[in-house]
Amino acid sequence: MSETVNLSNCDREPIHVPGSVQPHGLLLVVDPTALRVLHVAGPVERLLGVQNWHQALLSDLIGPDQVEKIAAAFQPRPGVRYVGQLQAASRLLDVSVYTSGGYLMVELEAAEAGATSAAGVLDRVEAAADGFDRAATVQGVCDRAAAAFRTLTGFDRVMIYRFGDDGAGRVVAESRDPTLHSYLNHHFPGSDVPQQARALYVRNQVRAIPDVDYVPAPLRPALSTDAPLDMSDSGLRSVSPIHIQYLRNMGVAASASVSIVQDGQLWGLVACHNMRPRLLPFASRAACRSLGGTLARRIRAIQEADAFKQRLRLRGFGDDLTRALSTDTKVDRGLGGFLPDLGRMLDADGVALLHGETFEAQGIHPSRGEIEALAAWLQSQKEAVFSTHYLEAVYPQAALFREQGAGLLALALPGDMPSTLIWFRAEQVEVIRWAGDPHKAVQLDPNAQLVPRTSFAAWQETVIGRSRGWSSPEIEAAGRLKEQLRELGLQRKLRELNKALTGTLQERENLLQQKDFLIGEVNHRVQNSLQLVSSFLAMQGRTSGSPEIQAALTEAQRRLNAVALVHRRLYSGDQVSTIDLGRYVEELCGEAIAAMGREWSQFLSLNLTPVPLSTDRAIILGLVLTELLINVNKYAYGGAPGPIEVNLTEGIGTCRLEISDHGGGKAALGPAKPGSGFGSRMIAGMVGQLGGQLAYEDNQPGLRATLTWPLVAK
Repeated sequence: MSETVNLSNCDREPIHVPGSVQPHGLLLVVDPTALRVLHVAGPVERLLGVQNWHQALLSDLIGPDQVEKIAAAFQPRPGVRYVGQLQAASRLLDVSVYTSGGYLMVELEAAEAGATSAAGVLDRVEAAADGFDRAATVQGVCDRAAAAFRTLTGFDRVMIYRFGDDGAGRVVAESRDPTLHSYLNHHFPGSDVPQQARALYVRNQVRAIPDVDYVPAPLRPALSTDAPLDMSDSGLRSVSPIHIQYLRNMGVAASASVSIVQDGQLWGLVACHNMRPRLLPFASRAACRSLGGTLARRIRAIQEADAFKQRLRLRGFGDDLTRALSTDTKVDRGLGGFLPDLGRMLDADGVALLHGETFEAQGIHPSRGEIEALAAWLQSQKEAVFSTHYLEAVYPQAALFREQGAGLLALALPGDMPSTLIWFRAEQVEVIRWAGDPHKAVQLDPNAQLVPRTSFAAWQETVIGRSRGWSSPEIEAAGRLKEQLRELGLQRKLRELNKALTGTLQERENLLQQKDFLIGEVNHRVQNSLQLVSSFLAMQGRTSGSPEIQAALTEAQRRLNAVALVHRRLYSGDQVSTIDLGRYVEELCGEAIAAMGREWSQFLSLNLTPVPLSTDRAIILGLVLTELLINVNKYAYGGAPGPIEVNLTEGIGTCRLEISDHGGGKAALGPAKPGSGFGSRMIAGMVGQLGGQLAYEDNQPGLRATLTWPLVAK
């Protein structure tokens, strides 16, 4: 190890493969096939009262009933599973299992004497969760959580520890024995929780050390160092000697931690300390895990609600501003009159606007020369929205004006010449209390062994050169404002183009009116022709003595009605290129039911979403729907009326039409299977024209025909 301490040394410590456990329990490493014990760690002889455990059957050590429970525990899902309790030679033990490295891992640990019933534990967890729900702020829910976890665990001190963006943490809430000193609002350096430890906190969300003076119990016989046993999921895993010494340096005799995880990321920890050894049995750890998940979700809900409110406020500011600007002739020049509003929008101490040679500013800000030099540097960054709360870290010249502009948010504006809009936030000097000097977080002893820091005495540090940070909603609002300004500029150009095209559009409108008149006349004649043919078919059907011919003529008449209905819908409205498919299907079903017989009307159920569709595709769809309704009429109920359900829904770029019945299903079709008759072949051809798919499914009972097609023809 080099003479200079490298904090990544801690990050490389293999804490997930310690090769030993804490001796308040024992670990059995079992062959999952033969169910024989291959390795143990912990006082197996004392807890189970056996001496010859190597290669023994697992059932000989814990009983066949427990083995059956272990097998059953893995049926629902893998992972750490609680099996139950075992009355061993010395006392009652909790049994849990998981798998690692191809082994079955069985852990046994002392159960809590006189433990509260499961119902009692659940009641306490639910009461704490109700308290979380009543808290309106993150601070409020953290305060409640500290008290709730202290009640649940019985530890002397419970701290809610939140990680910052820089990896360091801060105690944001605390519940403690009054005789103990407080760590509330103290900061801890990021090196106190190395990266690989943070990964384990996400994976194994409850950890307990009942006694920091324990002697690790190694695996017997030892595994090869080339293939160490991964104990990441173990509740008994022996912890890093560095962490043990860290706790001793704090004067802690027992500890536990509960992870606060949001979207797979470690938001913080519930850190529990006790001044005397204290066991946290499996049941209590399970309750802590459940309550920790509830806490994480409540914090997330509050944060999302706060962000939503902030976004609404910012959107209102931005919309009001762009509405006011919409009457100006030049967007970038017009902004100068709204600098106070812009400052209030993002809670800035000052705002500056540079447009070519024009300079305007309001509030607390650097000098014009300093802003012009800064704007030139910002233009070189080529970022849509540039934000920082520590400007001099990336722009050293900012040290000269940190009191006026330690942080900024800037936009390069669209326009006919380079323009920059900058929000400034002044320096906010902050005195941070650390639990010990963070610059001595890790020390090196004379033997080059990594050791933790020994001092946790309050240590103050004054932080300069930084401003209040910019929130995600504020950065998003600035980006949205830039887009709105760009759109305003485009709208003005469009208005100018529209003005030039007014005469041409008027001529086009006259031509369209003439076209509508001609199309309406054509439609009138088409309607007359279709009506004439339909009447002729009806007359032929009445005079024909053949039932087959009458049925064929009736089906042909229905198909003509589908086409005629499309034409009526087209030319009764203002749009000639598209129709409302939902309304069209409703009218088409009504006419089809009327043709089938009025007794069918009471059985028709419609659930239709308004969907615009081109008229040429609507004609095809109407014919398909007519054919499917004819099939229901003919086959579903043996010619008798019965329930028909028609559902029309719109997806992302697709549409779905379902025609369902509760009749005899495919069996009722007899030889007329889907796809075998003329109507089915015609349907297949029309579905192909739509670019869609038609599927027949069992409706249990009955048959459901589902047609899906893209809204836009390919």
